[in-house]
Amino acid sequence: MTPEAMDMVSARAAIAAGHSGSAELYAQSKGAADGPDAQFAFIRRFEGAAAVAAFVDAQQRAGAPLPPLAGLAVSVKDLFDVAGQPTTAGSIALADAAAAKADAPAVARLRAAGAALVGHTNMTEFAFSGVGINPHHGTPANPVTARLDATPRIPGGSTSGGAVTVAAGAAWAALGSDTGGSIRIPAALQGLVGFKSTARLVPTTGAIPLSTTLDTACAITRSVRDAVLLHEILAARSVTLAGRPLGTLRFALPTTTLLDAMDADVATSFARAIDSLRAAGATIDKIALPELAGLSQLQVSGGFAAAESWAWHRRLLASRGADYDPRVATRIRRGEAISAADYIDLCNARVSWIASMARQLRGYDALLSPTVPIVAPELAPLVASDDAFYAANALLLRNPSVVNMLDGCALSLPCHAAGEMPVGLMVWGGALQDDAVLDASLAIESALADAHATALRA
Repeated sequence: MTPEAMDMVSARAAIAAGHSGSAELYAQSKGAADGPDAQFAFIRRFEGAAAVAAFVDAQQRAGAPLPPLAGLAVSVKDLFDVAGQPTTAGSIALADAAAAKADAPAVARLRAAGAALVGHTNMTEFAFSGVGINPHHGTPANPVTARLDATPRIPGGSTSGGAVTVAAGAAWAALGSDTGGSIRIPAALQGLVGFKSTARLVPTTGAIPLSTTLDTACAITRSVRDAVLLHEILAARSVTLAGRPLGTLRFALPTTTLLDAMDADVATSFARAIDSLRAAGATIDKIALPELAGLSQLQVSGGFAAAESWAWHRRLLASRGADYDPRVATRIRRGEAISAADYIDLCNARVSWIASMARQLRGYDALLSPTVPIVAPELAPLVASDDAFYAANALLLRNPSVVNMLDGCALSLPCHAAGEMPVGLMVWGGALQDDAVLDASLAIESALADAHATALRA
Protein backbone atom coordinates (compact mmCIF):
# COMPACT_ATOMS: atom_id res chain seq x y z
CA MET A 1 0.00 0.00 0.00
CA THR A 2 1.46 3.37 -1.02
CA PRO A 3 1.58 6.28 1.46
CA GLU A 4 -0.99 8.11 -0.68
CA ALA A 5 -3.45 5.24 -0.18
CA MET A 6 -2.87 4.85 3.56
CA ASP A 7 -4.63 6.52 6.43
CA MET A 8 -3.09 6.99 9.87
CA VAL A 9 -4.47 3.72 11.23
CA SER A 10 -2.99 1.72 8.36
CA ALA A 11 0.33 3.60 8.62
CA ARG A 12 0.51 2.76 12.31
CA ALA A 13 -0.26 -0.88 11.53
CA ALA A 14 2.54 -0.93 8.93
CA ILE A 15 4.96 0.42 11.54
CA ALA A 16 3.78 -2.11 14.13
CA ALA A 17 4.27 -4.97 11.64
CA GLY A 18 7.74 -3.78 10.73
CA HIS A 19 6.80 -2.99 7.12
CA SER A 20 7.60 0.69 7.58
CA GLY A 21 9.43 2.83 10.11
CA SER A 22 8.29 6.04 11.74
CA ALA A 23 11.43 7.82 10.53
CA GLU A 24 10.86 6.54 6.99
CA LEU A 25 7.27 7.82 6.93
CA TYR A 26 8.31 11.11 8.52
CA ALA A 27 10.86 11.62 5.74
CA GLN A 28 8.07 11.17 3.19
CA SER A 29 5.90 13.69 5.05
CA LYS A 30 8.77 16.17 5.15
CA GLY A 31 9.33 15.76 1.44
CA ALA A 32 5.67 16.58 0.82
CA ALA A 33 5.88 19.57 3.17
CA ASP A 34 8.79 20.89 1.12
CA GLY A 35 6.92 20.34 -2.15
CA PRO A 36 4.74 22.66 -4.25
CA ASP A 37 1.40 21.25 -3.05
CA ALA A 38 2.12 22.53 0.46
CA GLN A 39 3.21 26.03 -0.55
CA PHE A 40 1.97 28.55 2.06
CA ALA A 41 0.53 25.72 4.18
CA PHE A 42 2.88 26.41 7.10
CA ILE A 43 3.58 29.61 8.97
CA ARG A 44 6.44 28.02 10.87
CA ARG A 45 8.00 24.57 10.94
CA PHE A 46 9.02 22.92 14.21
CA GLU A 47 12.36 21.39 15.03
CA GLY A 48 12.30 17.99 16.67
CA ALA A 49 9.74 16.08 14.59
CA ALA A 50 12.39 13.86 13.01
CA ALA A 51 13.80 13.11 16.46
CA VAL A 52 10.35 12.04 17.69
CA ALA A 53 9.97 9.62 14.77
CA ALA A 54 13.47 8.23 15.32
CA PHE A 55 12.79 7.82 19.05
CA VAL A 56 9.60 5.86 18.33
CA ASP A 57 11.56 3.52 16.07
CA ALA A 58 14.23 3.05 18.74
CA GLN A 59 11.63 2.35 21.42
CA GLN A 60 9.91 -0.20 19.23
CA ARG A 61 13.20 -1.98 18.53
CA ALA A 62 13.69 -2.13 22.29
CA GLY A 63 10.31 -3.81 22.71
CA ALA A 64 8.37 -0.82 24.04
CA PRO A 65 4.69 -0.49 23.10
CA LEU A 66 4.01 1.58 19.98
CA PRO A 67 2.29 4.85 20.98
CA PRO A 68 -1.13 5.57 19.47
CA LEU A 69 0.18 8.09 16.91
CA ALA A 70 3.40 6.16 16.26
CA GLY A 71 5.68 9.13 15.56
CA LEU A 72 3.56 10.15 12.55
CA ALA A 73 3.44 13.76 11.35
CA VAL A 74 0.64 15.94 12.74
CA SER A 75 0.27 19.66 12.02
CA VAL A 76 -1.08 22.28 14.42
CA LYS A 77 -3.20 25.31 13.52
CA ASP A 78 -1.46 28.58 14.42
CA LEU A 79 -4.12 29.10 17.06
CA PHE A 80 -2.80 26.62 19.62
CA ASP A 81 0.11 27.15 21.97
CA VAL A 82 3.12 24.93 21.32
CA ALA A 83 5.83 25.20 23.94
CA GLY A 84 8.77 27.27 22.69
CA GLN A 85 6.84 28.70 19.72
CA PRO A 86 4.89 31.94 19.30
CA THR A 87 1.16 31.67 18.60
CA THR A 88 0.09 34.28 16.05
CA ALA A 89 -3.29 33.12 14.65
CA GLY A 90 -2.16 33.89 11.11
CA SER A 91 -1.82 37.59 11.95
CA ILE A 92 1.04 40.07 11.81
CA ALA A 93 -0.68 41.95 14.64
CA LEU A 94 0.84 39.27 16.90
CA ALA A 95 4.20 39.14 15.13
CA ASP A 96 6.02 40.07 18.34
CA ALA A 97 4.20 37.50 20.50
CA ALA A 98 6.38 35.74 23.05
CA ALA A 99 6.96 32.02 22.75
CA ALA A 100 4.43 29.87 24.58
CA LYS A 101 5.65 28.48 27.89
CA ALA A 102 3.57 25.32 27.65
CA ASP A 103 1.55 23.30 25.18
CA ALA A 104 -2.18 23.84 24.94
CA PRO A 105 -3.91 20.75 26.41
CA ALA A 106 -4.95 19.54 22.94
CA VAL A 107 -1.33 19.81 21.76
CA ALA A 108 -0.03 18.14 24.93
CA ARG A 109 -2.38 15.19 24.35
CA LEU A 110 -1.13 14.76 20.79
CA ARG A 111 2.49 14.95 21.93
CA ALA A 112 1.87 12.39 24.71
CA ALA A 113 0.28 10.07 22.14
CA GLY A 114 3.48 10.06 20.10
CA ALA A 115 2.69 12.63 17.40
CA ALA A 116 5.59 14.20 15.53
CA LEU A 117 4.43 17.82 15.57
CA VAL A 118 5.64 19.33 12.32
CA GLY A 119 4.58 22.97 12.36
CA HIS A 120 2.03 25.72 12.86
CA THR A 121 -0.27 25.89 9.85
CA ASN A 122 -1.59 28.88 7.95
CA MET A 123 -5.16 29.96 8.53
CA THR A 124 -7.68 32.69 8.02
CA GLU A 125 -6.48 35.48 10.31
CA PHE A 126 -7.93 34.91 13.78
CA ALA A 127 -10.09 32.10 12.28
CA PHE A 128 -12.70 34.58 11.05
CA SER A 129 -13.95 33.14 7.73
CA GLY A 130 -14.67 29.91 5.92
CA VAL A 131 -12.76 30.87 2.77
CA GLY A 132 -9.16 30.44 3.91
CA ILE A 133 -7.56 33.55 2.39
CA ASN A 134 -4.63 35.08 4.29
CA PRO A 135 -3.17 38.35 2.94
CA HIS A 136 -0.19 38.29 5.31
CA HIS A 137 1.31 34.84 4.74
CA GLY A 138 -0.08 33.88 1.34
CA THR A 139 -3.03 31.61 0.68
CA PRO A 140 -2.37 27.91 0.07
CA ALA A 141 -4.15 26.78 -3.08
CA ASN A 142 -6.36 23.71 -2.89
CA PRO A 143 -4.00 20.83 -3.84
CA VAL A 144 -6.82 18.40 -4.63
CA THR A 145 -8.68 20.59 -7.11
CA ALA A 146 -5.32 21.48 -8.68
CA ARG A 147 -5.11 17.88 -9.90
CA LEU A 148 -8.44 18.33 -11.70
CA ASP A 149 -8.44 21.98 -12.74
CA ALA A 150 -5.48 24.27 -13.46
CA THR A 151 -7.27 27.29 -12.01
CA PRO A 152 -6.21 27.89 -8.36
CA ARG A 153 -9.14 27.37 -5.99
CA ILE A 154 -9.64 28.19 -2.33
CA PRO A 155 -8.58 25.70 0.35
CA GLY A 156 -11.51 26.53 2.63
CA GLY A 157 -11.05 27.90 6.12
CA SER A 158 -10.35 28.79 8.60
CA THR A 159 -8.16 25.68 9.04
CA SER A 160 -6.84 26.17 5.52
CA GLY A 161 -3.19 25.22 5.93
CA GLY A 162 -4.07 22.29 8.18
CA ALA A 163 -6.25 20.70 5.52
CA VAL A 164 -3.62 21.34 2.86
CA THR A 165 -0.97 19.54 4.94
CA VAL A 166 -3.17 16.44 5.07
CA ALA A 167 -4.24 16.61 1.42
CA ALA A 168 -0.65 17.19 0.28
CA GLY A 169 0.77 14.35 2.39
CA ALA A 170 2.76 16.65 4.69
CA ALA A 171 0.82 15.42 7.73
CA TRP A 172 -1.41 12.48 8.57
CA ALA A 173 -3.76 14.64 10.61
CA ALA A 174 -4.19 18.32 11.41
CA LEU A 175 -5.25 19.86 14.70
CA GLY A 176 -7.59 22.76 14.09
CA SER A 177 -10.65 24.53 15.39
CA ASP A 178 -14.29 24.71 14.31
CA THR A 179 -16.48 27.67 15.29
CA GLY A 180 -18.85 27.69 12.31
CA GLY A 181 -17.34 25.01 10.09
CA SER A 182 -13.62 25.76 10.12
CA ILE A 183 -12.69 22.05 10.20
CA ARG A 184 -15.50 20.71 8.03
CA ILE A 185 -15.38 23.33 5.24
CA PRO A 186 -11.75 22.73 4.20
CA ALA A 187 -12.24 18.99 4.68
CA ALA A 188 -15.21 19.05 2.30
CA LEU A 189 -13.46 21.20 -0.30
CA GLN A 190 -10.34 19.00 -0.25
CA GLY A 191 -11.90 15.53 -0.10
CA LEU A 192 -10.91 14.87 3.52
CA VAL A 193 -12.65 13.92 6.76
CA GLY A 194 -13.31 16.57 9.38
CA PHE A 195 -14.93 15.77 12.72
CA LYS A 196 -16.33 18.53 14.92
CA SER A 197 -16.95 17.01 18.32
CA THR A 198 -19.28 18.36 20.96
CA ALA A 199 -17.41 21.50 22.01
CA ARG A 200 -17.15 20.71 25.72
CA LEU A 201 -15.32 17.41 25.15
CA VAL A 202 -11.94 18.92 24.19
CA PRO A 203 -10.36 21.79 26.14
CA THR A 204 -9.73 24.99 24.20
CA THR A 205 -7.40 26.38 26.86
CA GLY A 206 -4.19 27.63 25.30
CA ALA A 207 -5.88 28.55 22.01
CA ILE A 208 -6.64 32.09 20.83
CA PRO A 209 -10.45 32.28 20.90
CA LEU A 210 -12.86 33.38 18.21
CA SER A 211 -16.05 32.58 20.10
CA THR A 212 -15.75 31.07 23.55
CA THR A 213 -19.30 29.77 23.17
CA LEU A 214 -18.84 28.02 19.83
CA ASP A 215 -15.12 27.19 19.48
CA THR A 216 -14.27 23.48 19.21
CA ALA A 217 -10.79 21.94 19.12
CA CYS A 218 -10.80 19.01 16.68
CA ALA A 219 -9.00 17.47 13.71
CA ILE A 220 -8.89 16.86 9.98
CA THR A 221 -7.96 13.32 8.92
CA ARG A 222 -7.85 11.00 5.92
CA SER A 223 -10.58 8.60 7.07
CA VAL A 224 -13.38 8.19 9.58
CA ARG A 225 -11.43 5.65 11.62
CA ASP A 226 -8.61 8.20 11.86
CA ALA A 227 -11.21 10.69 13.10
CA VAL A 228 -12.16 8.24 15.85
CA LEU A 229 -8.50 7.82 16.81
CA LEU A 230 -7.80 11.56 16.94
CA HIS A 231 -11.00 12.28 18.84
CA GLU A 232 -10.16 9.69 21.48
CA ILE A 233 -6.77 11.35 22.00
CA LEU A 234 -7.99 14.95 21.95
CA ALA A 235 -10.99 14.27 24.20
CA ALA A 236 -9.13 11.78 26.44
CA ARG A 237 -12.04 9.37 26.20
CA SER A 238 -12.87 6.04 24.60
CA VAL A 239 -15.40 6.05 21.79
CA THR A 240 -18.06 3.33 21.98
CA LEU A 241 -18.80 2.03 18.49
CA ALA A 242 -21.93 -0.08 18.26
CA GLY A 243 -21.09 -1.21 14.72
CA ARG A 244 -24.68 -0.81 13.63
CA PRO A 245 -25.30 -1.72 9.97
CA LEU A 246 -26.92 0.87 7.72
CA GLY A 247 -30.09 -1.18 7.53
CA THR A 248 -30.79 -0.45 11.19
CA LEU A 249 -30.19 3.31 10.97
CA ARG A 250 -32.73 6.07 10.41
CA PHE A 251 -31.53 9.43 9.15
CA ALA A 252 -33.26 12.78 8.73
CA LEU A 253 -32.55 14.85 5.63
CA PRO A 254 -33.67 18.45 6.34
CA THR A 255 -35.10 20.20 3.30
CA THR A 256 -35.27 23.65 4.87
CA THR A 257 -32.35 25.92 3.83
CA LEU A 258 -29.58 23.31 3.77
CA LEU A 259 -30.34 22.13 0.23
CA ASP A 260 -30.70 25.63 -1.19
CA ALA A 261 -28.27 27.04 -3.78
CA MET A 262 -26.43 23.76 -4.39
CA ASP A 263 -24.23 23.91 -7.45
CA ALA A 264 -24.43 21.12 -10.02
CA ASP A 265 -21.43 19.19 -8.70
CA VAL A 266 -22.71 19.14 -5.13
CA ALA A 267 -26.28 18.33 -6.17
CA THR A 268 -25.12 15.38 -8.28
CA SER A 269 -22.72 13.91 -5.72
CA PHE A 270 -25.09 14.40 -2.79
CA ALA A 271 -28.10 12.86 -4.58
CA ARG A 272 -25.98 9.90 -5.69
CA ALA A 273 -24.73 9.39 -2.13
CA ILE A 274 -28.26 9.43 -0.72
CA ASP A 275 -29.37 6.92 -3.36
CA SER A 276 -26.41 4.69 -2.48
CA LEU A 277 -27.19 4.78 1.23
CA ARG A 278 -30.83 3.94 0.62
CA ALA A 279 -29.77 1.07 -1.65
CA ALA A 280 -27.55 -0.17 1.20
CA GLY A 281 -30.58 -0.29 3.50
CA ALA A 282 -30.57 3.05 5.30
CA THR A 283 -33.87 4.74 6.09
CA ILE A 284 -33.66 8.40 5.08
CA ASP A 285 -36.63 10.67 5.72
CA LYS A 286 -36.87 14.09 4.18
CA ILE A 287 -38.17 16.43 6.85
CA ALA A 288 -39.07 20.09 7.09
CA LEU A 289 -37.04 21.71 9.83
CA PRO A 290 -38.49 25.22 10.06
CA GLU A 291 -36.16 26.16 12.90
CA LEU A 292 -33.37 26.44 10.35
CA ALA A 293 -35.13 29.21 8.47
CA GLY A 294 -35.01 31.51 11.48
CA LEU A 295 -31.44 30.83 12.50
CA SER A 296 -29.89 33.69 10.51
CA GLN A 297 -32.18 36.15 12.26
CA LEU A 298 -30.82 35.07 15.64
CA GLN A 299 -27.37 36.17 14.48
CA VAL A 300 -28.28 39.21 12.41
CA SER A 301 -26.11 41.51 14.56
CA GLY A 302 -23.06 39.25 14.19
CA GLY A 303 -23.87 36.59 16.76
CA PHE A 304 -21.54 35.04 19.28
CA ALA A 305 -18.49 35.32 17.02
CA ALA A 306 -18.77 39.11 16.73
CA ALA A 307 -19.62 39.73 20.38
CA GLU A 308 -17.00 37.43 21.86
CA SER A 309 -14.21 38.22 19.41
CA TRP A 310 -14.71 41.95 20.09
CA ALA A 311 -14.20 41.30 23.80
CA TRP A 312 -10.82 39.65 23.06
CA HIS A 313 -9.65 41.94 20.23
CA ARG A 314 -10.78 45.42 21.24
CA ARG A 315 -7.49 46.43 22.84
CA LEU A 316 -5.34 44.85 20.13
CA LEU A 317 -7.45 46.54 17.45
CA ALA A 318 -6.92 49.88 19.18
CA SER A 319 -3.13 49.49 19.08
CA ARG A 320 -2.54 47.32 15.99
CA GLY A 321 -5.70 47.67 13.91
CA ALA A 322 -3.76 48.64 10.78
CA ASP A 323 -2.08 45.22 10.85
CA TYR A 324 -5.38 43.30 10.59
CA ASP A 325 -6.88 41.91 7.41
CA PRO A 326 -9.58 44.58 6.80
CA ARG A 327 -12.22 41.92 6.14
CA VAL A 328 -11.49 40.32 9.50
CA ALA A 329 -11.38 43.63 11.37
CA THR A 330 -14.73 44.67 9.90
CA ARG A 331 -16.43 41.51 11.14
CA ILE A 332 -14.90 41.77 14.61
CA ARG A 333 -15.90 45.42 14.96
CA ARG A 334 -19.57 44.45 14.55
CA GLY A 335 -19.35 43.18 18.11
CA GLU A 336 -18.80 46.70 19.45
CA ALA A 337 -22.46 47.52 18.83
CA ILE A 338 -23.80 44.43 20.62
CA SER A 339 -25.02 45.41 24.08
CA ALA A 340 -24.98 43.22 27.16
CA ALA A 341 -28.76 42.94 26.88
CA ASP A 342 -28.48 41.85 23.23
CA TYR A 343 -25.93 39.23 24.21
CA ILE A 344 -28.09 37.84 27.00
CA ASP A 345 -31.06 37.73 24.63
CA LEU A 346 -28.94 35.77 22.15
CA CYS A 347 -27.89 33.27 24.83
CA ASN A 348 -31.49 32.72 25.88
CA ALA A 349 -32.72 32.46 22.28
CA ARG A 350 -30.10 29.81 21.57
CA VAL A 351 -31.26 27.69 24.51
CA SER A 352 -34.85 27.84 23.24
CA TRP A 353 -33.76 27.10 19.65
CA ILE A 354 -31.75 24.03 20.74
CA ALA A 355 -34.72 22.71 22.68
CA SER A 356 -37.02 23.15 19.68
CA MET A 357 -34.53 21.40 17.40
CA ALA A 358 -34.21 18.49 19.85
CA ARG A 359 -37.96 17.93 19.81
CA GLN A 360 -37.95 17.76 16.01
CA LEU A 361 -35.07 15.31 15.85
CA ARG A 362 -36.29 12.65 18.25
CA GLY A 363 -36.22 9.18 16.72
CA TYR A 364 -33.36 9.79 14.30
CA ASP A 365 -29.88 8.33 14.63
CA ALA A 366 -28.32 11.29 12.81
CA LEU A 367 -28.99 13.92 10.17
CA LEU A 368 -27.57 14.18 6.66
CA SER A 369 -26.89 17.25 4.53
CA PRO A 370 -24.28 18.62 2.15
CA THR A 371 -21.41 19.96 4.23
CA VAL A 372 -21.34 23.02 1.97
CA PRO A 373 -23.54 23.70 -1.09
CA ILE A 374 -20.70 24.58 -3.49
CA VAL A 375 -17.38 23.11 -4.60
CA ALA A 376 -14.24 25.15 -4.00
CA PRO A 377 -14.58 28.52 -5.78
CA GLU A 378 -11.77 30.01 -7.80
CA LEU A 379 -9.33 31.91 -5.60
CA ALA A 380 -8.58 35.06 -7.61
CA PRO A 381 -12.13 36.52 -7.71
CA LEU A 382 -12.49 36.17 -3.93
CA VAL A 383 -9.19 37.93 -3.34
CA ALA A 384 -10.15 40.78 -5.67
CA SER A 385 -13.79 41.40 -4.72
CA ASP A 386 -15.30 41.99 -1.29
CA ASP A 387 -18.75 41.20 -2.66
CA ALA A 388 -17.62 37.86 -4.09
CA PHE A 389 -15.74 37.05 -0.89
CA TYR A 390 -18.66 37.73 1.44
CA ALA A 391 -21.13 35.89 -0.80
CA ALA A 392 -18.93 32.78 -0.90
CA ASN A 393 -18.17 32.99 2.82
CA ALA A 394 -21.88 33.09 3.68
CA LEU A 395 -22.60 30.02 1.54
CA LEU A 396 -19.68 28.08 2.97
CA LEU A 397 -20.64 28.78 6.58
CA ARG A 398 -24.40 28.34 6.23
CA ASN A 399 -24.75 24.57 6.68
CA PRO A 400 -21.93 23.71 9.10
CA SER A 401 -22.64 26.65 11.43
CA VAL A 402 -26.03 25.11 12.25
CA VAL A 403 -24.24 22.40 14.22
CA ASN A 404 -22.21 24.88 16.26
CA MET A 405 -25.35 26.77 17.24
CA LEU A 406 -26.94 23.42 18.12
CA ASP A 407 -23.99 22.66 20.45
CA GLY A 408 -23.81 19.48 18.43
CA CYS A 409 -21.31 17.29 16.65
CA ALA A 410 -20.76 16.58 12.97
CA LEU A 411 -18.50 14.74 10.57
CA SER A 412 -17.83 15.67 6.96
CA LEU A 413 -16.72 12.85 4.68
CA PRO A 414 -16.15 12.79 0.92
CA CYS A 415 -19.07 11.66 -1.24
CA HIS A 416 -17.81 12.48 -4.74
CA ALA A 417 -16.51 9.94 -7.22
CA ALA A 418 -12.91 9.72 -8.46
CA GLY A 419 -12.11 12.48 -10.93
CA GLU A 420 -14.85 14.77 -9.65
CA MET A 421 -14.55 17.97 -7.65
CA PRO A 422 -14.50 17.22 -3.90
CA VAL A 423 -17.92 17.26 -2.20
CA GLY A 424 -18.60 16.64 1.48
CA LEU A 425 -21.50 14.78 3.09
CA MET A 426 -22.20 15.98 6.63
CA VAL A 427 -23.43 13.50 9.26
CA TRP A 428 -24.58 15.34 12.36
CA GLY A 429 -26.48 15.30 15.61
CA GLY A 430 -27.02 17.06 18.90
CA ALA A 431 -24.79 17.48 21.91
CA LEU A 432 -22.92 14.38 23.10
CA GLN A 433 -24.12 12.28 20.16
CA ASP A 434 -20.47 11.96 19.08
CA ASP A 435 -20.25 8.18 19.28
CA ALA A 436 -23.48 7.69 17.32
CA VAL A 437 -22.31 10.12 14.62
CA LEU A 438 -18.91 8.42 14.36
CA ASP A 439 -20.49 4.96 14.25
CA ALA A 440 -22.92 5.99 11.52
CA SER A 441 -20.13 7.71 9.60
CA LEU A 442 -18.06 4.53 9.53
CA ALA A 443 -21.01 2.66 8.03
CA ILE A 444 -21.67 5.47 5.52
CA GLU A 445 -18.01 5.66 4.48
CA SER A 446 -17.95 1.91 3.84
CA ALA A 447 -21.21 1.94 1.86
CA LEU A 448 -20.10 4.83 -0.34
CA ALA A 449 -16.75 3.14 -1.01
CA ASP A 450 -18.60 -0.03 -2.05
CA ALA A 451 -20.93 1.97 -4.31
CA HIS A 452 -18.04 3.78 -5.99
CA ALA A 453 -16.17 0.49 -6.50
CA THR A 454 -19.25 -1.08 -8.07
CA ALA A 455 -19.70 1.89 -10.37
CA LEU A 456 -16.08 1.63 -11.53
CA ARG A 457 -16.50 -2.07 -12.34
CA ALA A 458 -19.73 -1.48 -14.27
